Amino acid sequence: MWDTFNIAQPQIPEAMNSPLDLLNSVFGFDQFRPGQGEIVDAVCTGQNVLAIMPTGGGKSLCFQLPAIVGGGVTVVISPLIALMRDQVRAMNELGIEAGALTSGNTDDEIEEVFTALDDGRLRLLYIAPERLANPGTMMMLKKLDVRLIAVDEAHCVSQWGHDFRPDYLRLGDLRKQLGVPLAAFTATADAETRVEIVERLFDGVQPETFLYGFDRPNINLAFQPKDKPRQQILDFANARKGQSGIIYCGTRAKTEVLAQALRAEGHTALHYHAGLDPEMRRIAETRFSREDGLIVVATVAFGMGVDKPDIRWVAHADLPKSIEAYYQEIGRAGRDGAPADTLTLYGADDVRLRRTQIDEGLAPPERKEADHGRLNALLGLAEARRCRRRVLLRYFGDEMEACGNCDLCASPPELFDGTEAVRKALSAILRTGEYFGAGHLIDILRGVMSDKVRQRGHDRLPTFGVGADMSKGEWQAVFRQMMGYDLIRPDSTRFGALRMTQAARPILRAEASIELRRDTIVAQKGRSRPTVRALVAEEDEPLLAALKSKRRELAEAMKAPAYVVFPDRTLIEMATSRPVDLDGFSALAGVGAKKLEKYGKIFLEVINQAPVDEMHPARRKLAGRESGGMFDRLQAAQLDLARGADGAGKLMSCSSAVLAKLAAGNPRDLGEINRILGDAKAERFGPRFLEVLNDV
Repeated sequence: MWDTFNIAQPQIPEAMNSPLDLLNSVFGFDQFRPGQGEIVDAVCTGQNVLAIMPTGGGKSLCFQLPAIVGGGVTVVISPLIALMRDQVRAMNELGIEAGALTSGNTDDEIEEVFTALDDGRLRLLYIAPERLANPGTMMMLKKLDVRLIAVDEAHCVSQWGHDFRPDYLRLGDLRKQLGVPLAAFTATADAETRVEIVERLFDGVQPETFLYGFDRPNINLAFQPKDKPRQQILDFANARKGQSGIIYCGTRAKTEVLAQALRAEGHTALHYHAGLDPEMRRIAETRFSREDGLIVVATVAFGMGVDKPDIRWVAHADLPKSIEAYYQEIGRAGRDGAPADTLTLYGADDVRLRRTQIDEGLAPPERKEADHGRLNALLGLAEARRCRRRVLLRYFGDEMEACGNCDLCASPPELFDGTEAVRKALSAILRTGEYFGAGHLIDILRGVMSDKVRQRGHDRLPTFGVGADMSKGEWQAVFRQMMGYDLIRPDSTRFGALRMTQAARPILRAEASIELRRDTIVAQKGRSRPTVRALVAEEDEPLLAALKSKRRELAEAMKAPAYVVFPDRTLIEMATSRPVDLDGFSALAGVGAKKLEKYGKIFLEVINQAPVDEMHPARRKLAGRESGGMFDRLQAAQLDLARGADGAGKLMSCSSAVLAKLAAGNPRDLGEINRILGDAKAERFGPRFLEVLNDV
């Protein structure tokens, strides 16, 4: 079939080949987000590129826009089918032909992709990395006019990363065989992973590298120690009723129990994990992408392939595996730039589980040590004493002042010198031979005469009862913070018994002190919750709800996700700015020419609660541009002179297409106007039109 290909190049007018012009006319944005412009320029000029940008920073546009500018086919390697299908649908909705070849395609869908390639219409071809294992894929790609390989989620090439995909290792060879530039994009590559990406995708030759930071300022960060964790999650979700959210759990069973509890509270909630039937997983993914206000309670098997920009919150019912996993998972919230909230619960059992998973894994010792370091970074974030975002960004090499958008900035914790309590706990661990867990050690410290204490004679230890002034819960919090500082670790060879690390010895020998947070030790009544930020002012909420309802109606008719029509961010701008005509509507972020044509009148009628006057197609194409206003002034001048200067002449007019040509071309002398209008009309309208055109 591929032997029949005869690639024809789609025709885009030369004037539209500017990336900035296309950014506005196709995607509906007046300017690039930070970093996008430089990356687009590098890709368009044929350079190999590695771009590290925060999730929601607009990575996809950095290869989609060059695909439109440069012609030919851009091959996009993407890790999950759902992600590819959503991006293909979004591009087609913008009027740019894209297709995906995946195992989930029907025969008709595959035939459509082949036909579009054969006709030279397809600009973006999405394929999964696993497809590269098929020799026929390489043969097919060599027959196409491939201009660029774009690798999404490039951190998947890291063999020690949490999202490693073996087939990503073939991408370096693909680049060499096709002889085209490669642009790699990711949001979660630390320095070690970046080195691995360069080695495996670019043969160790440093590409043009862009590092635009990891900050997501619209996301509120919050952690809480576990204290009736199910109720904590329910309280968080109840405060955000009607908003789309994801709750991550550490076990499959917990996803099912928590989803049921949410439904009992009146939420629309589904559970999702790798043990579900594939069809049930597909239904859950489809519903989440299309429905407003749906909550998915999931293991980490969910989310990487969900390209839903208006997820308003993400909660972790259990501590994530690492700081990279945490950053990626919370990054699924607020990708449209509107406010989003996160909450992560953690406890000593979480820390113990994560330590044990590392110790019992099959990784070599040096890798286990690195994994403990990553977990330490996450625990340091959980037990942070000052601005939480600053701690998170510092891990990725970014520096910033206090953010003002995390729980610690909103309510700074009370700190105290915890050296004495920590030294007592370390002494109890050392005097019992590092053979016991926190429960038994706390009994010793509090002077509790349990059977276990009596049988082992631990009531005769000098540390017996030295911590009687603190409750069991307070001591549990101290041990948890000690694990956060990596002073103690569970030993899997001793059934989880706590042992000291080298970092603990200076404290035990009174050579160092340590600061603890009081709020995570002393149980607080009415524990503070992350603030729920309104998306719009109270008076705009009814309009926003009406706009969402119309969006849902349109999306359901197309069987597409709601954000394919417009993301929340655009609806929020509609509700707050309330445009009255197509010119105002076209100025909204995310409204390009295709969406203005398709949806402008529909949403304006919702906003203004009245029918919208029809606009001539020639004028509609100028909506929102300076030439649109020029068209209106020319039309007014024409009406004024329709029967001549004295009002007694023969009725004469210019077509809307001619007025649009004048407005867009902006001729500067009567000769140019005469060539456009012809002698008779130029004689009547020419001088007045020239005055209008020059009056800018």
